[in-house]
Amino acid sequence: MRVTRGPVANTTLLYSERKRFQVISEKKKGEKNKYVVVAEPGAGFDSRGLGLRAQKKLLGKMSSKKIAMSFIDDTTGRVLDNTHKVLKMYKENRKEADKILKYIIKSVIKLGIMYKNDQFNREELNFVEQFKQKFHSLAMTFVSFHEVDFTYDKNFLRKNIEECRQLLQKVIERHTTDKTKNRVDLVFNTFCEPDLLDAIFTNDAYKPFVEPIFEDLNTLMDEHKF
Repeated sequence: MRVTRGPVANTTLLYSERKRFQVISEKKKGEKNKYVVVAEPGAGFDSRGLGLRAQKKLLGKMSSKKIAMSFIDDTTGRVLDNTHKVLKMYKENRKEADKILKYIIKSVIKLGIMYKNDQFNREELNFVEQFKQKFHSLAMTFVSFHEVDFTYDKNFLRKNIEECRQLLQKVIERHTTDKTKNRVDLVFNTFCEPDLLDAIFTNDAYKPFVEPIFEDLNTLMDEHKF
C-alpha cells in the first residue's frame, strides 16, 4: 500500500497496490488521524464521488464573497447585494443580514453542484422543474406588483413563497443535512414575513435598494437567466 497527498487540504489518500481507493485519512493539527471509508475495498476508484465531495468541502470553506465571484454573474450579484441592504435595514442587524445572504448563496451553489453531477433522480428532477417554474412565476409577480399600482397582494406572495419552500425541500430531502434544510427554511420564512413584504412594497425608505432589484430581475428574465 502506498500513501499520497489528497486533492483536499489536510487529507491523505491510501491506495492498494492495484490503485483502488480505500479510505481517506483526515488529520487536523493537534488531532489523531480520522479515517472515513468511502468505498468498499476492491470497489474501484470513485473519481466522480470524490470530486463531488471535494466540491462540497471546498464550498464549506469559501466565503460568500468568493463564492459570488466564482459562480454568480454581475446582474445576479447586484440583486444579492441590494437584497442584503434590504435585509440589513429590515433586521437592523448586519450580522443577521450577512447570515441570510450566506445561506442563500451557498444553497444555490450546492444545488448547482448536485444538479451538474447528476445527483437527482427522476422524481427530484420533476420537483426541480416545478420549483423553477414556480420561482420564475413568483419573480414575475414581484415585478408586476412593483410596477402596477394597487396590485400588491401580500397573502398571494406568502402563499407562493411557501409553495417554493416546500418544493425545494422535496428536491434536497435526500441530499442534505437537517442543518442545511433548516437554513433553507430560515431564508424562505424570512421573505414570508408580512412586515418585510410591506416594507418592500410600501415603505419609500427601501426604494433606493428595491428599485435596482426589480430592474435587474427584469434583465435576468429578459435574458432567460432566471
